[in-house]
Amino acid sequence: MEIRVLRYFLAVAREGSITAAANFLHLTQPTLSRQIKELEEELGKKLLIRKSHRVALTSEGMLFRKRAEEIIAMVDKTEAEFYAMKNTVRGDIYIGGGETEGIKLIANIAKDLRESYPGIHYHIYSGNSEYVTERLDKGLLDFGILIQPADISKYDYINIPAKDTWGVIMRKDSPLAEKKWIEKEDLLNVPLLCSRQAILEQRYKNEFIQWFGEDFDRLDIVTTFNLMYNAAIMVEAGIGYAISIDKLVNTSKSSSLCFRPLRPKLEAGLNIVWKKYQVFSTAAELFLERLQENFGKG
Repeated sequence: MEIRVLRYFLAVAREGSITAAANFLHLTQPTLSRQIKELEEELGKKLLIRKSHRVALTSEGMLFRKRAEEIIAMVDKTEAEFYAMKNTVRGDIYIGGGETEGIKLIANIAKDLRESYPGIHYHIYSGNSEYVTERLDKGLLDFGILIQPADISKYDYINIPAKDTWGVIMRKDSPLAEKKWIEKEDLLNVPLLCSRQAILEQRYKNEFIQWFGEDFDRLDIVTTFNLMYNAAIMVEAGIGYAISIDKLVNTSKSSSLCFRPLRPKLEAGLNIVWKKYQVFSTAAELFLERLQENFGKG
């Protein structure tokens, strides 16, 4: 199986058409059709459903697309790292993380490092801890920024000297907006939007669940989410109250939303993690050194 053919298949999957993909790749349509057919024969599975002017992915095709994207991402990352070895310090650093204002501290380090080494480039991926650790484990990320609670036992890590404050995002015209803070009893009889990672993954026995204690099972969780942007839109539409960390949503005077902290106060710690025994590119190694200079060695 050739990398070139994987790129061909991904072009077909993206364009939804053999003809359009052939034009994009500067190939003839028969040549591309033959390459895809040979790929299907090699795998022993049909990847495409061919229609009159379009193609669609079979279930095997959808799985293969996901795997092909991961392989191509790893190939591109590896080629970039080896290219960087032949030049003065340059290269790509891949960072994944959840939504947190703590990213500002990482951004400052990234800015300072790039001023010294302008050939360094950053690639940022946003997602919850499951998404970040999956890509980290596959070698597609160099570093992950995890908001606690998260399992960091299999990683090397540094504590980021920042705390995120938990609270509730709500409409300014909602009854709870009149309060300065939100207590447990306020949330037992209202519809809630909650992060799957931080709230529903009870195996972590996380601090939020402990904050509610035995009343956690009484919560009326009407919606779960991974990232806060869409959740805020649902709050604005009147779906319910979103449990979130502060400063992820516009709650300025011009916004229809506001944030109220929890009482007793609940904060979330932050870690930047990487695989144990990770072999870094020169650029990523320099980035780690700057992290350790600013935050300590963990």
